[in-house]
Amino acid sequence: MPRENRKRGKKHKKKVEEAEVQEPDHIFQEDKFEPQAGPSWIVSASNTTAIDQEAPFGYVDAEVKAYFRTVDLQIREWQDERSGAAEDGDVDPNEDRRLFFVAALTEMSGKEKQLATDPDCSTILERMAYSMDDFVRRVFVDRLSGSFEQLAKHRFASHVIQTLLTVASDTISRETRGIFPPPSESPEESDLRTLTQLVLDACEELLPAFSSLLMDPFGSHVFRALLMLLAPDIFGSDHDSSNTMGRPSFAVRSKKSAAYKARQGTMKSVFIEGQASSESKSSAATPPEFGKTALKYVVALRDQLDANEVRALAANKVASPVLQMLLELEAREGMADISDSLMDRVLVGLITLSHDDPSAVPEASDYLSTLLRDPTASHLLETLVHRSPEKVFNMLWVTYFQGKLPKLAAHPVANFVVAKAFERLNAEQLDDACQELEGVSGKIIKSSRTGVLRALVDRAATLQTQMEAVVEVICSGLELSAGEDRSLFVPCALRLKTLPDYKVALSSRDPEVKGKTEDESHKKRRKTDVDEDPLEPKTQGAVLLQSLLRLPAPHSQVVLNSIQSLSVEDLIAMATMSRSSRVLDAILDSPTVPIKAKRNFVLTFMGHFHVLVDDRIGSRVGDRCWAYADPYLKEKVARSLIPHEHTLAGSFYGKFFARNLSLHVLQRDPERWKNMQAAAKSAANVFSAPAQQSQTPSVPATSANAPVPAPDTVEKPSKKKRKTRPEDEIDALFDATVGKKVKKGELGEAAMLTKQATTGKEDIAADKNLKDVLGAIRSAPKDDKGHRKKKRTH
Repeated sequence: MPRENRKRGKKHKKKVEEAEVQEPDHIFQEDKFEPQAGPSWIVSASNTTAIDQEAPFGYVDAEVKAYFRTVDLQIREWQDERSGAAEDGDVDPNEDRRLFFVAALTEMSGKEKQLATDPDCSTILERMAYSMDDFVRRVFVDRLSGSFEQLAKHRFASHVIQTLLTVASDTISRETRGIFPPPSESPEESDLRTLTQLVLDACEELLPAFSSLLMDPFGSHVFRALLMLLAPDIFGSDHDSSNTMGRPSFAVRSKKSAAYKARQGTMKSVFIEGQASSESKSSAATPPEFGKTALKYVVALRDQLDANEVRALAANKVASPVLQMLLELEAREGMADISDSLMDRVLVGLITLSHDDPSAVPEASDYLSTLLRDPTASHLLETLVHRSPEKVFNMLWVTYFQGKLPKLAAHPVANFVVAKAFERLNAEQLDDACQELEGVSGKIIKSSRTGVLRALVDRAATLQTQMEAVVEVICSGLELSAGEDRSLFVPCALRLKTLPDYKVALSSRDPEVKGKTEDESHKKRRKTDVDEDPLEPKTQGAVLLQSLLRLPAPHSQVVLNSIQSLSVEDLIAMATMSRSSRVLDAILDSPTVPIKAKRNFVLTFMGHFHVLVDDRIGSRVGDRCWAYADPYLKEKVARSLIPHEHTLAGSFYGKFFARNLSLHVLQRDPERWKNMQAAAKSAANVFSAPAQQSQTPSVPATSANAPVPAPDTVEKPSKKKRKTRPEDEIDALFDATVGKKVKKGELGEAAMLTKQATTGKEDIAADKNLKDVLGAIRSAPKDDKGHRKKKRTH
């Protein structure tokens, strides 16, 4: 209304009363119906009740949301606390947590689907899932039954299902062994299905929509977690496992989702006796029905998709990992070596051809050639190369690899597939591969794609053949001729530089950076904004040297001779860098390195151990050397460090190394010190033997991002310390003379036995007399300043 037409005064209430008398809009009135213009099949959008895709089960109330935020904050606080910390008194430390958790579960009852689809509350449900007991997990999964297909396609609810399937393995393992929670008194929950049956019913619910959910960006991750739960012996229990080439495989979550979950902090049980990691994954029991259910998905994919549609999944970033898992499952169960299997479809009929004509040489397929160079599909081709039957692999090698290795080995993607193929070569194929790679090994080393060379070394070590040829391939790539140039094998291979390039980098290196440790050089580069140090060790070079050290003598001698030719300063600089120190560890750990070479390596640091252990990483190398040395060699090392005792005591890292040496005992009683070291050595062997038998052998430092362990000699301070009286000069003199205080390195009871065996009655009498004398001195009166008064004699 224009401003000039507005009038003052009160509004009329007549119109408002008429509006209140009007009937509601949702009541159908036949006399008010007016026909709409247009055809009868056109319906207005206001009359439709479309389901909100963001909240298909409704939105969570603001008050409920605020309550669960407080629950999240409290659980975060409990999860950040030290696990297993007991409180004083007889009160159960988990009682308050149980009451709090029961209240949260009561509030959650009936709202599980709404909370799972909420962007904020879904993360809270994931955090609570780790603290749920077996019965609560069964109730939670039962409340979601019937809607798994819709939840699996939801952006937030799919992550909740993944977490539930992850933590369900412990509960299912207990149910398989016959361990069930006490029955509920509620009549509604008396007939509650077991979690094993709930998972099987969920699999049957998802099976008809498997082909569509396979390509869904959220449903695909649910199936990855489900297959890992159904077949943990095939896919492993580690959801972030990596293959031998350091590329992720079978990841349940995407990189973005995994990064988001990592920012949420530690997720574990808030109860002491119910830690999520308490159940051993290696000993987890799996029902026999799970394996049969997993195979149903293989059969369902065969029936729901044809050959072309299956091949189209290989390059799909969402569906390719699930197809890779199904191929692995199909091969392990013996269902791949038949016509029209999933593997046969992806391999474009190679399995069928191997049955019809085993001696046939197929033509190269453009489809498989594309898989070699595709960043997504190459993971799938690695599985095919690794799991295909022997006849099919020979066809793949002749058709797609033989004669093409110079190009494929240097390719940024195909080199991973070539390295996987090298793991199945026979002696003849290995010889051909060495001949093909001899001319391009330099290009491979310069491009830092040494995974192919490492796989070649490992295969030669397994077959015990062509080892000399493999070493020559690497030497030719580094441009090292036989003779004095081989002494620079380790410096060149560690930095992945040829001999001419290494000499140029050595001459042009910044003198201020030269000689510094890795951390110091990083700080200097950050301050001055200069390029990366060309002489900095590379992870790929360190891993390659470790593989060469596992070759039997004399093939590993080229690495040992090069290390022995280095100066002590260069070795110490090498030991203080995280990447290159792993090479020195491999010398002591490798079973193929001769004992004499290991001993000479330890003796190289003689007189320089105080410099070696005065570093965060170098102290770890020093501990390795000390643990390997025999008692005679330990005595030589310890006596060489006696002049530097005060230096070690003042070093932040060296003091932990000196604690194992017990130099004060060596100076006072050498025989007792030897018995202590022998007892410590035997005790270490006894405790390490069961651990070595239970652990499976693995290749150390195979990942490109292998973490550097912190010095394992640092001891955590005890929570409660016993009050002790202050020491004076008499106490220090008594400890230095009698040696009443025993170091932890003496191994308690064993040290006492050796002390009784080596100490005579005369020594005990002398100690007793000395105690009496020192006791008399301590009882002497003191002056005002605390000094002891001397008795005057006339």
